[in-house]
Amino acid sequence: MLCDSQTHLLDQRFRSGLALFSCTNPYTAAAPCTDAVEHPPLGAPVGRLWLGIVGAGRPMLVGTPGAHLPPVRGGVGLEVRLREQIPIHSRQYAEANVRNDVIDRCRPRLDWQAALLLPALLVYPGALTGQSASYLDFADLSRELRTLVDASDLATMRPIGSSREGREIWLIEIGDRSGGPLDARPALLIVGNLAADHVLGSALALETIRYLVGGADGETADSIGALLRQHAVYVIPRLDPDGAEAMFARPLVTRTRNARPFDDDNDGRTDEDPPEDLNGDGLVTVMRVADPAGEYVLHPDDARLMKRAEPSKGESGRFTLYWEGVDSDGDGFFNEDGPGGVDLDRNFQHAYPYWERDAGPHMVSEPETRALMDFVIAHRNIGAILTFGHSDNLVTAPDARGNLAAAAVLDLPAFAAASNAEIFERGVFAAAPRFGRGFFFGGGGGQPRLRGAQPGRDNDPDSGRRPVTTVSRDDLEYFKTVSEAYREITDITEVGVNREAEGAFFQYGYFQFGVPAFSTQGWGLPKPEPAEDSEEREPGADPEAETPEPSVPPRGQAARHRPQGGGGMTRGGGSNGDQQGLDVTLLTAMDTAGIEVFVDWSPFTHPELGEVEIGGFRHYATLNPPAERVPELGRAHGAFAVRLMAMLPRVRIADTEVTDHGGGVFTVSVEVENIGYFPTALQHGVTSRSVQPTMVQIQVAAEAVLRLWHPRTGELAHPWEAGSLHRHPGPVRQGRD
Repeated sequence: MLCDSQTHLLDQRFRSGLALFSCTNPYTAAAPCTDAVEHPPLGAPVGRLWLGIVGAGRPMLVGTPGAHLPPVRGGVGLEVRLREQIPIHSRQYAEANVRNDVIDRCRPRLDWQAALLLPALLVYPGALTGQSASYLDFADLSRELRTLVDASDLATMRPIGSSREGREIWLIEIGDRSGGPLDARPALLIVGNLAADHVLGSALALETIRYLVGGADGETADSIGALLRQHAVYVIPRLDPDGAEAMFARPLVTRTRNARPFDDDNDGRTDEDPPEDLNGDGLVTVMRVADPAGEYVLHPDDARLMKRAEPSKGESGRFTLYWEGVDSDGDGFFNEDGPGGVDLDRNFQHAYPYWERDAGPHMVSEPETRALMDFVIAHRNIGAILTFGHSDNLVTAPDARGNLAAAAVLDLPAFAAASNAEIFERGVFAAAPRFGRGFFFGGGGGQPRLRGAQPGRDNDPDSGRRPVTTVSRDDLEYFKTVSEAYREITDITEVGVNREAEGAFFQYGYFQFGVPAFSTQGWGLPKPEPAEDSEEREPGADPEAETPEPSVPPRGQAARHRPQGGGGMTRGGGSNGDQQGLDVTLLTAMDTAGIEVFVDWSPFTHPELGEVEIGGFRHYATLNPPAERVPELGRAHGAFAVRLMAMLPRVRIADTEVTDHGGGVFTVSVEVENIGYFPTALQHGVTSRSVQPTMVQIQVAAEAVLRLWHPRTGELAHPWEAGSLHRHPGPVRQGRD
């Protein structure tokens, strides 16, 4: 509501309790027009309070009724008229609408960066060094990023695109502008939160930004400053802002995918059978059903866990496992079609997992992945990539053959997911022989039933050159050196859950974009410490209590209701025989470190299955450490980013020599030097022809060049062919050439 040309009221939706917010231009004498409010204040004004963000971005009321703090940097305060002091929460003023109301209506006389209350420096000059000890939703993360950027001359912030639900995909560009254009310098790209449930990735990206723009001190800060005058850093903290919001919703259930609606069970409906929290504990975990026809038994090393029965060892199954919930759509499966469609770190164009339902309809099908790819392709100055995701090539470097570390998965959630394994076969025809019976309607042949092209027929493995999936032998030394640096700086020596990379962005970065590309979970298994109590006992067990033995119905009496499906395993999950998952190792390490990652089994009467037990791994807890550990991890990864930035190739002319032969003829010898660790092109970058040759330009007219040659390869070209440009025959490695 407009009161006069300089003083305006904020949108009424941002009133809180008895508080009335108003925006007053300090450059005029206009008084707040309280008589123009649609809903008059509930009481006489008793004073002013200033709102600001302090510490890790949390809002506070600064001052008391009747007190007034003057604006900092000529800024605008929010006048709060109160009967009494009340708390005001971040969501009541931090949304973009508030920014629009304050900025757009007060724009004629104010610079919004100096005027708005959001920058932390208004009330908290130490914003650059205050680390965040909590995981942040989209609004809080956006505000914290803006706080860091506004308080530094080194960083800028802009969106490179929007998610399916309209949230910005933020890009932070870091570099000392006095060193020239950022896109003309070697750059490091950091991407976090590619998988929706890996919120740690965005937290580490945030803390890395903080470290680079002011979180370090002393000689470290000086070295960072020198690097940022010569290099650039691009940080995309959260590629999947829609999926990440699930961590801040209840009930809590792991979600790895973005917001694309998807028909998981192929019944013509989308997201109609979501997870349910049956026992009301705020979590959606696993149901364990006693069933003599089941496939699973209690794990001998920890009764909280399960393993697949091994008949060869005389074992017979006693339990069936499902996701916690009910069959909402009546198709015989539990929670098989929940929200979300595409795991963004399985949507890129290398080793793309065709036909898998979480990989998207095609490569780079999502607005989030397309935004990232558009940015990367437009920035060929990117010399290295670091991603925070589910796969690792840093703690464990590629082996002598260039293979990445084997996958390490949790069996228990994979067993529950296996109960819905057959949904992918619903509503599709079986692959049939090319001719003969079943040619049109399917049947026969016994081939897999797929929704789309057939592997081996449309993608013949014997035709053409197959994509390379191992690191080139000539590039291995670089990956091993970086791995050693990562382990030294972060003190992470063993990872927990490690997913097999398929269609991951870091794979595209190395195999297609041609630069060193690395991926890490950013957190490892806690290191064991000597226990004060040396008495041996079952991992995680209470020494005063024993795990109760679940009841099992008499043999031959199956569970009351068995949803269809349940055979087979989902991609990359489950143990079979002696190939057991990570469950015991991870749970033991977390118990030893005092980190709660498991919900003990508790009885529940299910409307369809009867008596069940509900429990299992806590969602997010196995992938994201306790929030109080984030600052320390963040500083370590900031230091690693600095080390990685220092390794970027940096080509310069090291020496020149001019010989005068008389008659206006000169010989010019130039030594080109790469003072960085990485070469200008990895060997695979040369093989894939994704990195352009290094170019040395001689700034004279082409007709003035009599002869052009390289000391190792001889004469290169006639001057009228070469002009003034020389393409180096190969990568410029560390040293001179």
